[in-house]
Amino acid sequence: MRKIVSNLIFVIAIILTISNCANRGRPSGGLKDTTPPSITRSEPENLSTNFQGDEIKIQFDEYIKIKNLQRQLIISPPMDPMPEITPLGNASKYIKIRIIDTLTSNTTYAFNFGNSIVDNNEENPFPYYKYVFSTGSYIDSLTVSGEIVSATLRKPEDFVSVMLYEVDSTLNDSIVFNERPRYITNTLDSTTTFTLENLKAGKYLMVALKDENQDYKFQPKSDKIAFHSSYITVPTDSSFTLKLFKEELDSKIIRPRLLSGEKIGFGFEGPNTDFKIDITSGVPNEFEYRITKDPKTDTLNYWYKPRLEVDSLIFQVANQDYSEDFTVKISEQKRDTLTVSASPTGTLNFNDNFKITGSVPFVSFDTEKVTIMDKDSLPVSFTTKLDSLSNTYSFDFEKKESDRYRIQILPEAFTDFFGDTNDTLSYSLSTKTYADYGNVRVILKNAEYPIIVQLVTDKGEVKSELYSTKPEPLDFRHLETGDLYLRVIFDTNKNGKYDPGNFLEKRQPERVSYYPKIQEIRSNFDLIVEFTLL
Repeated sequence: MRKIVSNLIFVIAIILTISNCANRGRPSGGLKDTTPPSITRSEPENLSTNFQGDEIKIQFDEYIKIKNLQRQLIISPPMDPMPEITPLGNASKYIKIRIIDTLTSNTTYAFNFGNSIVDNNEENPFPYYKYVFSTGSYIDSLTVSGEIVSATLRKPEDFVSVMLYEVDSTLNDSIVFNERPRYITNTLDSTTTFTLENLKAGKYLMVALKDENQDYKFQPKSDKIAFHSSYITVPTDSSFTLKLFKEELDSKIIRPRLLSGEKIGFGFEGPNTDFKIDITSGVPNEFEYRITKDPKTDTLNYWYKPRLEVDSLIFQVANQDYSEDFTVKISEQKRDTLTVSASPTGTLNFNDNFKITGSVPFVSFDTEKVTIMDKDSLPVSFTTKLDSLSNTYSFDFEKKESDRYRIQILPEAFTDFFGDTNDTLSYSLSTKTYADYGNVRVILKNAEYPIIVQLVTDKGEVKSELYSTKPEPLDFRHLETGDLYLRVIFDTNKNGKYDPGNFLEKRQPERVSYYPKIQEIRSNFDLIVEFTLL
């Protein structure tokens, strides 16, 4: 028995020793795989001619996955319906393409997979793989290249589709809204340049889209567009620059509806809020109305009184280029009550006015019930101005450095459209010193006037703006510290604002130029920028 136990202990010791040796000798990990997959075989072969089948199979040397195919894959010319591509989401050593669309004769087709093909383990991409075949006897090999720029921003957007439409008897102005292009490519997410390949000789309309729903058709509500002003001819040695912009929608009213008691919301599209809203239903002689714009949405609020015992009201809405009739169902609902909001709060910049906004249209304001006192309790004189569309009163008064202002508004200073008034309102604001802010003087050379000069954030948010009609130094004063960019808009039509382009009108957006360097706004510092416009 003792001998058996002894032998058992000996065997266990040997097993433990071998195990420990194995553990000491096991590698902790090898080099990370950085090699992308490669193709071992294609059926039919890439660059095949006289293609007549409906299936393509691409074999790889290792297991691969397809990622983000919807955004990465570009098929030129586009196919409708899209081909079936398998497997999706699962690892495989092949990609199978089943073509459902009827192919056009004597046409070169290209499948550009972008960076969607990756190996299964480390997801190393097989970058920009392109499978090409022709239904004719040769592969079209001409190319067109260029770059995408933004009409208003420093950096263009990614995933911009660049398209060519063949100029023939079927071409018309509505083709970008209704038809898919002849050829297409995409900037994807890594570059602002583009190259259209495998083109045949001919004349083309060139268009670019920030195509939000990826249907290769221009939808002005959601898409940005760029276009070359004239047709291009292939072959060409030219490089093309396309300027991407968001069109202004045509002004129109979206179906109005009752929002609350005696308040109807007229949603609208387009930049123009100068709609004339006339009620064509029979109304009493004492009927009154006011129109304000909702501060958060594109809606015009139509307020009326007295309450009407009717089931519906009929309106005609019109502006210079638009007219439409609407019927709005009416029911008894509770009226909005007056609430008052103020801006800014806390710190008041020397450039700003104090503002009071009401939730219901103001009809009267008694300035005798308003006092503004400085930190020494001395009264401060002020003037007011009403913006009726935003229903906002602005208070303009002289602001001094390091001062504090107490604003008190007594009850019944404001009376709204339905006769309600305010309670006591008190606000406290303070100013900083001039040294807490920065100043920028802009000197322009070679400018074509009039111009709009703006200081904007990296995302294009306007922080300060000046308008000029002649050569003169432009002074931006009392700026908050931070990084801003200098932008100049050439106001070609002299209407005081930036105007985007319009595809149907064949109008390019107004020219916008950025100063190449960022402007660091520092407190107690005067910056001088000389900008030579090319």
